[in-house]
Amino acid sequence: MNIRWLIVLVLFIAGCSSHSTKQPEWDPTKPVQRALTWMPITDQAAKEWGVSPRVVTAIIAVESGGNPTLVSKSNAVGLMQIKASTAGKDVYRHLGWGGQPSTSELKDPARNISIGTAYLSILEHGILAGIEDPQTMQYALLASYANGAGALLRTFSSDRKDAIDEINDLSPDEFYEYIAKNHPAPQAPRYLYKVSKALNAM
Repeated sequence: MNIRWLIVLVLFIAGCSSHSTKQPEWDPTKPVQRALTWMPITDQAAKEWGVSPRVVTAIIAVESGGNPTLVSKSNAVGLMQIKASTAGKDVYRHLGWGGQPSTSELKDPARNISIGTAYLSILEHGILAGIEDPQTMQYALLASYANGAGALLRTFSSDRKDAIDEINDLSPDEFYEYIAKNHPAPQAPRYLYKVSKALNAM
């Protein structure tokens, strides 16, 4: 009898939570504080790869909350939640190396931040090269880091050059709004929002 009531109670609570449509406001304070503890490493990697250390720190805050040992269900690892088979492999290829980083390598804070920052640089100077406005580039980098640069550009056009031209015709605010409405990954606008909040909290 008691077990039956427990099951009913659990189902009731689950039903109530599933009808809640409003997502709680994300508070970046603690994740940003933890991410800032990695600033000596972040500054060095950012200088080496020509990337904003504030952007790297905000990504760390959003991706892992500053936890270097975090591994996601999709096997993204460490502070910047890097997938070895995608971003990790791209960075290795860029450096002229074969293979991809190991999980233990990606759990090392210095290696993780270096690889994640290198990946941002590869995106900016590779597939996203040609985006003129610095703020628009930052938004494009963030959306690409989260869901891939190809998905971002295809939101505008199947032709890379046409996509870059269309992006350059928009103001940063118009670009942000366009991504929020049209990006195929529903988490893309949420990611931009959270990283922007983390940047403002620094």
